[in-house]
Amino acid sequence: MPNAILDALQLAFFMFWEVLWPLALGFLLSAIIQTVISKKTIIKALGKDSVKNLSLAAGAGAISSSCSYAAVSVGRALFRRGATFTNAIAFEFASTNLVFELGLILLVLLGWQFLAAEFAGGILMIGVLAVIFKYTLRSKLLSEAKAQANKGLVGKMEGHGDMDMSIEEGSVLSKIFSARGFTVISHYFFMDGYSIWSDLLIGFLIAGALAAWIPNSFWNAFFLTDHPVLSQIWGPLIGPVISMLSFVCSIGNVPLAAVLWKGGISFGGVISFIFADLIILPIINIYRKYYGKRVSIYLLVTSYIAMALAGFLIGLGFQLLGLTPTSRNVSAIFSHPEWNYTTYLNLFFLALIGVMFWRFWKTGGPAMLSTMEISPEESEKLVSDPVCGMKIKSDGATEKVDYKGKLYYFCCSSCRKVFEKSPAKFV
Repeated sequence: MPNAILDALQLAFFMFWEVLWPLALGFLLSAIIQTVISKKTIIKALGKDSVKNLSLAAGAGAISSSCSYAAVSVGRALFRRGATFTNAIAFEFASTNLVFELGLILLVLLGWQFLAAEFAGGILMIGVLAVIFKYTLRSKLLSEAKAQANKGLVGKMEGHGDMDMSIEEGSVLSKIFSARGFTVISHYFFMDGYSIWSDLLIGFLIAGALAAWIPNSFWNAFFLTDHPVLSQIWGPLIGPVISMLSFVCSIGNVPLAAVLWKGGISFGGVISFIFADLIILPIINIYRKYYGKRVSIYLLVTSYIAMALAGFLIGLGFQLLGLTPTSRNVSAIFSHPEWNYTTYLNLFFLALIGVMFWRFWKTGGPAMLSTMEISPEESEKLVSDPVCGMKIKSDGATEKVDYKGKLYYFCCSSCRKVFEKSPAKFV
């Protein structure tokens, strides 16, 4: 038994080591884009259902955080502030299926075909979901969703929904390379990492255990690999169900996808499995809090249909084009760390992470993270940072300013400094 556990842990570490640098690079790119693009600008463009606005919602999601819980929180925030329900949900789907870090990890673990299929399938899935909403989402159900959303019940990672630390003044390069830009990038980087660390950990551990303990013969029988036609249908149908039961979301399900692919699930099944991080049971429960019981069931059913259908169509399309991978050998599962480009890139990004952590720590980052997950009772006692909108605890806050006899509290020194330069703009 101890040897079996060690084998599982070893395989989990091997996979993590292979994807460390693309994961860090993806977080960095996401943090940079969130620094230069304001969430306020996004909200203004999502108040009407149209192909153009749906595309903007998907684009906005693609450049945001990859955390599924954060995506759901931001989606509700967009809905409450004027975005249509369809655009808010499209933002969520893009935020978990079209982001940089997901694509980079897919590329490293599974290859370019999976990267291409994920992005093409993600766009297709959002389109399918928008069509389903157009013809099945009744005004009564939409009114229920709006009324429940406006109650503001707390789900998970609420800080993402409230925060907008983007820099509005100056050129793109000045935003990125300024002292404030460095601070904001470090905060977004660790906020996104904090959001998904548990899902990543669970995902790698489960993947390591499945790779070490479950024989391929079991997976081959379960995925009907001896029946080529049936397996192409069965894979996209069962993929989302496995994802739901795994409780793993965000990019933490990519290592599991690699194990399932090695075990024999169809190409379309892998894609639908990755899509399904937004219908795992904890998120369905958050949907219930955000939009009500009936709407949460509606989202579960319509999302499953869109995920399974998109996975099946992408699998079929890639097969017809001759692009489906023929090898099921996932080398990253069994690759031992060695002195190659992966190790050198990992060491470089570990050093970069260390520098950013120093900046994050020195500019009030830990205090900001402390309010990312709060209870409803605690939420009522919080105040809003006038610069970024983050909900923070006034008791014990170190960053505060007395302006015209009133105290204003800030999540970090960066927001405080911005306020001090032009307080009238934020009051």
